[in-house]
Amino acid sequence: MTSTQISSSPAPPGEDGKDVRHLERVVIRFAGDSGDGMQLTGDRFTAESAVFGNDLATLPNFPAEIRAPQGTLAGVSSFQVHLADHDILTPGDAPDVLVAMNPAALRANVQDVPRGATIIVDTHDFTGRNLTKAGYASNPLEDGSLDAYQVHAVDLTGLTVGAVKEFGLSRKDAARAKNMFSLGLVSWMYGRPLDTTVAHLRSRFATKPAIRDANIAALSAGFHYGETAEAFSVSYQVKPAPLRSGTYRNVTGNVALSYGLVTAARKAGLPLFLGAYPITPASDILHELSKHKRFGVVTAQLEDEIAAIGAALGASFGGGLGVTTTSGPGIALKSETIGLAVTLELPLVVVDVQRGGPSTGLPTKTEQSDLLQAMFGRNGEAPVPVVAAQSPSDCFDAAIEATRIAITYRTPVMLLSDGYLANGSEPWLVPDPRELPAIDPDFATGPNHETEAGQRVFWPYRRDPDTLARPWAVPGTPGLEHRVGGLEKGDGHGNISYDPDNHDLMVRTRQAKIDRIAADIPPLHVDDPSAEARVLVLGWGSTFGPIGAACRRIRAAGGHIAQAHLRHLNPFPSDLGDVLRRYDRVVVPEMNLGQLALLVRARYLVDARGVNQVRGLPFQVGELEQALLTHLQEVCS
Repeated sequence: MTSTQISSSPAPPGEDGKDVRHLERVVIRFAGDSGDGMQLTGDRFTAESAVFGNDLATLPNFPAEIRAPQGTLAGVSSFQVHLADHDILTPGDAPDVLVAMNPAALRANVQDVPRGATIIVDTHDFTGRNLTKAGYASNPLEDGSLDAYQVHAVDLTGLTVGAVKEFGLSRKDAARAKNMFSLGLVSWMYGRPLDTTVAHLRSRFATKPAIRDANIAALSAGFHYGETAEAFSVSYQVKPAPLRSGTYRNVTGNVALSYGLVTAARKAGLPLFLGAYPITPASDILHELSKHKRFGVVTAQLEDEIAAIGAALGASFGGGLGVTTTSGPGIALKSETIGLAVTLELPLVVVDVQRGGPSTGLPTKTEQSDLLQAMFGRNGEAPVPVVAAQSPSDCFDAAIEATRIAITYRTPVMLLSDGYLANGSEPWLVPDPRELPAIDPDFATGPNHETEAGQRVFWPYRRDPDTLARPWAVPGTPGLEHRVGGLEKGDGHGNISYDPDNHDLMVRTRQAKIDRIAADIPPLHVDDPSAEARVLVLGWGSTFGPIGAACRRIRAAGGHIAQAHLRHLNPFPSDLGDVLRRYDRVVVPEMNLGQLALLVRARYLVDARGVNQVRGLPFQVGELEQALLTHLQEVCS
């Protein structure tokens, strides 16, 4: 990804003499076979737009199979990017432009395209066989079914093969550059600079000069095709957004979360150890952190989820920041060791990048259905703090907060992201590390208890009176020898204890420690501009964008509605109950069947109403707006 200093002056449009129209925003979706490079195409268009200075949000969508059957609906991969000259919150409900590389890509996505929108189709694969595989009885380019759209039927593959002929590639390899041709064409249509993509191609294919030069040639050919083809008589400009001054980069949630973990470890002065087992959609965190050995990061790909968290907990016992990353199925396997970490009372960050379930479920789709698992998915009374990120860039801040809580309170912390945040991207204002607060590990340095005989000894469960955190003693420190394990500890001295009253005390003390975190959480921010709202929309995690966009629309139409979003889900902010009771109705949109609503109703006896979907996709703003308007009408009638 490229970092850039935001500029307020875009390049002058219309240099090719064609009509240039200005737009406030546009949503573009690239779609093709999973081997057509649609994720790379969308990623490069996003990078170009980030350098240009637009605000943006993205939605990658791809099949779980590594190589699904070619030309089938199951194998369609897409990448949607929403770019604007103002602050936006979502990747958009529907594409204004669809680029479809084959019949299956067209059929899988055309129902999302509004009437009058633009569809660019690669005609090369519209053969009888491919039309049949996609489920078409006739050719949609000829039967009038696309008359409601502005259709550009172009042999992108043929044009690409001709453009790269001089590089001596096989026809198959030459045709693979068609994604770069389409990227060049759309980049011309929307005035995107190509420099970053050219630099990326030169770096990616540095050892394969023929492939490198062919892709650059295809990119340039697509751009110039847009300049010269009569069918493309109009280009568009989306001006840079008025962002705060500073250094920005486009960042995905997984990358931002990785940077947050590295930053938190550095602010605490601790080595960072990641124990992980590959699992979609969390694997990119392992890939990213493995690049940062110079910052004291050690990564280990273990043989399974249990080994991964065991190694991470061992790193914490040894005085490092232990982290393990996974998705919902992996959390199930890690649950016993999370319980062990609760008993040992050691800092540990457990990252759950949620995906569709249950079981293997929908590996490449998004969901919010692990909240109750994060809260209660362990045997016995084993409370852990739960922190959730709300946007791709916010994953950075959420990772720092989860680490701060883990170290300060000597506890495992569940950090919740999801597939939408992990793979989606947006501009991120790179913070000044000097302005981020330090995190003090406050290691034990000497004995902390005096026996009746006057001997100074170390008690591993002698607690800080403010946080109830036990001391963190690094093995090998003279005088701090102690033993820990999964069996219940005696209060203070930490010896094995089967005493019923001691067990009751230790269970209640561990819960009290988590409860005390609420005093260390800022008051809940409530967005209620009119101060006249009777309905509060309460959210958590990645619903932040759709909720915010829906509330904006309602307010723009004259409605009064309030919004609050939870970062801390266990414990809740101390003022949450007071906030909820100020409104006549609380509505909780979630990508599950009502897990936060269940917790809120049980804790505060508030009649929280759910707006729920589990489709593997984020909420569409229009649908959520209509659901919220229904609640407003019921309350105000």
